[in-house]
Amino acid sequence: MDDVELQLAALRRRIAQIDRKYGGGPAPARRPVRRPARHAIEDLLTGEVVRTAYGAHFETERVWERHRRHGSVDISDLAGLPGNLLQPLSAGVIPDSPPAKWAFLDTETTGLGAGACAFLIGVGSIDTTGDSTGFRLRQFFLRDYADEPSLLARLSEHLAQFDVLITYNGKAFDQPLLETRYRMARAPHPFGRLPHLDLLFGARRLWKLRLESCRLVDLENQILGVEREGDLPGEMIPYCYLEFLRTRQAFELVPIFHHNALDILSLACLTAIVPFAFRSPDSVHVRHGADLIGLARWLLETGRHEESLALFRRALAMGLPDHLLFRTQWDIAAIERRSGRAEASLAVLTDLAAARNPYRVRALAELAKHYEHNERSYSMALEMTRAALTYEDSPELRRREERLKSRIASPRGVRGNRGNKSAARRSHIAGA
Repeated sequence: MDDVELQLAALRRRIAQIDRKYGGGPAPARRPVRRPARHAIEDLLTGEVVRTAYGAHFETERVWERHRRHGSVDISDLAGLPGNLLQPLSAGVIPDSPPAKWAFLDTETTGLGAGACAFLIGVGSIDTTGDSTGFRLRQFFLRDYADEPSLLARLSEHLAQFDVLITYNGKAFDQPLLETRYRMARAPHPFGRLPHLDLLFGARRLWKLRLESCRLVDLENQILGVEREGDLPGEMIPYCYLEFLRTRQAFELVPIFHHNALDILSLACLTAIVPFAFRSPDSVHVRHGADLIGLARWLLETGRHEESLALFRRALAMGLPDHLLFRTQWDIAAIERRSGRAEASLAVLTDLAAARNPYRVRALAELAKHYEHNERSYSMALEMTRAALTYEDSPELRRREERLKSRIASPRGVRGNRGNKSAARRSHIAGA
């Protein structure tokens, strides 16, 4: 017990020494925390706070003069686009309308899910008034969520001067999102009267066989030849805006305005390429056979067979990798057969049947059908069928083989090879 008391006494003495050393003096002054000055977006960008009956929001405008270029496209070329350029691509839905009446729209949003808000909306247009023709962009910005009714009202007013809406993936994303925001604001949306061209679908048709990605920024680089500088990755944009709402520091928003502006300018320049290729494929100047194949398949699906055939043959002349070559030969043979040019179709099918490729069995089956039904040369048809069976056994080919054997066995079914062409085709396939 004495030891415990001694230890407690020693502890009290130490505490008293500490109290004498630090007690009674003034408390140390805290260093002031420096908070960065807040900068509103109107302090950093040329524009104005627009006030409406529904509140206020920020707007800014930018112009690219006609003498400037965006990659491979002259800004001045946009004003010279024909008014009926968009009709074929839209299957006649979009009426004849001058380029000055086209609105190029893109949004930057707080996310992708339900409840996402478009905090920046850009609308570009081809300016053909006066001497300063070029491309004009107006951007509408939410300084806070409370600005949305005012912004939406002004957006409707601005779109009222246009006849056509052009977007990139806008049918699946931008327009539905904006329609939802209008409904939540209990205001009518302006999109019901605007025919809508979503350029994404045509761009994929043209370039998906060659390019790994058909995102707008990738087409901007690969097709227009534009290398972005000072751009902000798209996945960072929602985070930067939400951070702005928290800190009210607008510096990080400036790259978002730049990103949105380049997206819309690139959209306008690609509109000078994709619809023109679909409307006038014979005038398309490309350096890659894969692009011609993409366009040819697109035309083929719309029933433009002869134009498609011409593009397929142009692509063959340019040289194609195997994964495109054999499918292209198959498509050419099908078009020639549909058009009643049997000899041209047979020549291509014979080449396909003579080489190892994914269409070899189908080519042999088509040759067998031709010899059976058109030339009544059952022995040649049986030979083609058995050749196909060596590569792929199927119930359909087996049934054809049995039917042809029965016809040949019939006294009225024996027919020799018809002419030198059949014999030449047989030796060509056998030589493979």
